[in-house]
Amino acid sequence: QVQLIESGGGVVQAGGSLRLSCAASGRTFSSYVVGWFRQAPGKEREFVAAVSRKGGSTTYADAVKGRFTISRDNADSTVFLQMNSLKPEDTAVYYCAADNTVFLRTTPSEFDYWGLGTQVTVSS
Repeated sequence: QVQLIESGGGVVQAGGSLRLSCAASGRTFSSYVVGWFRQAPGKEREFVAAVSRKGGSTTYADAVKGRFTISRDNADSTVFLQMNSLKPEDTAVYYCAADNTVFLRTTPSEFDYWGLGTQVTVSS
């Protein structure tokens, strides 16, 4: 089992950057694929990015490709989401999630563990 806590959200102007962190508890963190998802008001939760267990493979939603970078530090049990060139449409609550699998997942229902989320607001 793993517990996840997100941090790093805030308010930023369009074109700015934020770095989100997802800190995990548990000694088997490196056994989990970790993903970032986001949910804007009135919309469904959507996939943003995911990273493999050792960090060697990543996948991104088309909407963030080239602007966001996901990475992980298994020694510190932390996953990061570096967000550059932010747009107002990136405004949402951002969640990290973990799945005990070898596959890079992109569907929210496939992830077993979730954090409570951190708010990101991008002003125009």
